[in-house]
Amino acid sequence: MPDATSLRRAPVQRRSAERLARILDACADLLDEVGYDDLSTRAVAQRAGVPIGSVYRFFGNKRQMADALAQRNLERFAARVAERLGTAGDRGWRDAVDVVLDEYLDMKRTAPGFSLVDFGNQIPVGTRRAEPNLRVADRLAGLISGYLGREPDDDLRRAFLVAVETADALVHLAFRMAPEGDGQVVGELREMLRAYLARTLD
Repeated sequence: MPDATSLRRAPVQRRSAERLARILDACADLLDEVGYDDLSTRAVAQRAGVPIGSVYRFFGNKRQMADALAQRNLERFAARVAERLGTAGDRGWRDAVDVVLDEYLDMKRTAPGFSLVDFGNQIPVGTRRAEPNLRVADRLAGLISGYLGREPDDDLRRAFLVAVETADALVHLAFRMAPEGDGQVVGELREMLRAYLARTLD
């Protein structure tokens, strides 16, 4: 569920929450089909099978809708990582980082709309001035530190911010080089993350 702050009005009833989910699903599908520039609230309403007023009940414009989709993506990503870490046993931070990268790559390949908006750092899509991945890094620092049984201090949060920014750039490179992500670039990224995070996590 998107953060209530990204919505005009948070859903309070189950029917309203289901309608919001349909709107975000339609937004994600249309992002893959037509891209961000040609995305419209009217097309989303039509695809979701809801009146246009239902879209405007939650969102003032397509930017807010894409932001909410990005927030939902982050929640789903964090839940997937937490579930995998919960069943991984105590295998160390390198395995945990592999889980994070593998889940991100899987969502990049399979989650509708994710290839364009992922966690929303470049909305509108194509803008050059991306915001730092602070919320992603904070969430991951919390998940991994919890898995390792330690408190996420400032050094760990900074290390994860640098790691997430680096991963963001190299994953985009990998997917520019190959539709499913160039395996060699991903391999280099994996090694780079391990070497860099070892300074903080070893």
